[in-house]
Amino acid sequence: MPIGHATDESSPAGQASATLEPALAAILRRFLEPRLARGRRVCVALSGGLDSVVLLHGLSGLRAAGLGCELSAVHVHHGLSPHADAWADFCWQLCERFDVALAVERVEVPLATGEGLEAAARRQRHAVFARCPADWLALAHHRDDQAETVLFRLLRGAGVRGAAGMPGERRQAAGPRLIRPLLGVPRTTIAAHAAEQALCWVEDESNADRRHRRNHLRHAVLPCIAQQFPAAAQALARAAGHFAEAAQLLDELAVIDRSLVAGGEGRIDLRRFNRLSASRARNLLRHELQGAGLRAPETRWLDEALRQLASVGAASATCIGTVDGELRVYRGELYVVGRRPPIPAVPLTWHGEAELAWGGDRLSFVATVGSGISRRLLGADAVCLRTRMGGEGLQPDPRRPRRALRKLLQEAGVPPWERDRLPLLCCGERVAWVAGLGVDVAFACAPGEGGVVVTVQRPAERAPAVELESSQEPG
Repeated sequence: MPIGHATDESSPAGQASATLEPALAAILRRFLEPRLARGRRVCVALSGGLDSVVLLHGLSGLRAAGLGCELSAVHVHHGLSPHADAWADFCWQLCERFDVALAVERVEVPLATGEGLEAAARRQRHAVFARCPADWLALAHHRDDQAETVLFRLLRGAGVRGAAGMPGERRQAAGPRLIRPLLGVPRTTIAAHAAEQALCWVEDESNADRRHRRNHLRHAVLPCIAQQFPAAAQALARAAGHFAEAAQLLDELAVIDRSLVAGGEGRIDLRRFNRLSASRARNLLRHELQGAGLRAPETRWLDEALRQLASVGAASATCIGTVDGELRVYRGELYVVGRRPPIPAVPLTWHGEAELAWGGDRLSFVATVGSGISRRLLGADAVCLRTRMGGEGLQPDPRRPRRALRKLLQEAGVPPWERDRLPLLCCGERVAWVAGLGVDVAFACAPGEGGVVVTVQRPAERAPAVELESSQEPG
């Protein structure tokens, strides 16, 4: 296993109370102190490389100096390198010396997703981050990583948001917020701190493979640029800040436009949307897609979407697909629909559980008295959850006759793509409850009778899709 720098057990690297280089300590303290008021649990994404070792060492020093954070670390074992086990062992030993709790998470990186090995590994890594029991998940990206990211994305034709690089802080769909305390620190400062403290770290051999475009930029292109522009990394990182500010302004414009074209319950009125200029419509679509957790597609896709949306009739049910989801139009309104887990292919028998999973949602069954579905009537036959099969009827209102479920869903304005995902609670062959429509009167709970109320719990609002950050592990 390649080692960056050796140290002995008596060196500062082996002590939890190691001193910290003053400038680096001040940077970390300024970054963390205002955030600790919102949560004191900080977890470091520890690959074992130079950058993450320095970050862990710096935070453990601040903890010893009284910063007041609860420090832990997580190491993601991808299994892609023959040295992966040795890297995990190194992280165990390092955290033991620093008195930091470590979780080693083994993942299997899918090889046939079509997104590439690095992107697949990144998604697995972020899935681990989302499960971390912490308030903050600290990544070790630094200023040179930011410069590489900005240049890399510009060469790929990124827009303003992509050129903004990596943010210092962002939320995830679940779990702790991601933070990058070293994002303004140059690589030379990190290396100097490691040398001063006699730290050791592991070297990932893939970081030297120039077949990876990021590595080619790092080892071949940026050094050439630096010969003519010595402050290139600093300038690119500063440009990222300008792009980030412009992206924020575009987001604020999208919020304004969103209020002008609002439809029902978070949807967009298509007629008003089509009155926006092409630039503002593209900006709003990007904002809506990212707000739903989808990656923003290329400009040519957005242009084609605008063309199709401009010709959609008021009664149309139109679908325009993206990598992560779809734009759908129903009854003159635009919906952003993300990819969702499949619903059960066969009926689910209900044995009285408090919760059941249903295509990414959770069905909650709450015991009641005098409301909901009669438990007595449910006990007359086997109870299951299933989807529509055709021909079902329901009478949710005793003042109106029993009607075809298809007609009720149409009247309720349930979009066609949602109808086939709706759970139906059935007692034998009879439908007792339909999500969004309610309980059939034949199964309604009488006053004073024991019942059960079924509710659908949707996942929490999704965070923006994982940003395209460094293709390598955070060091």
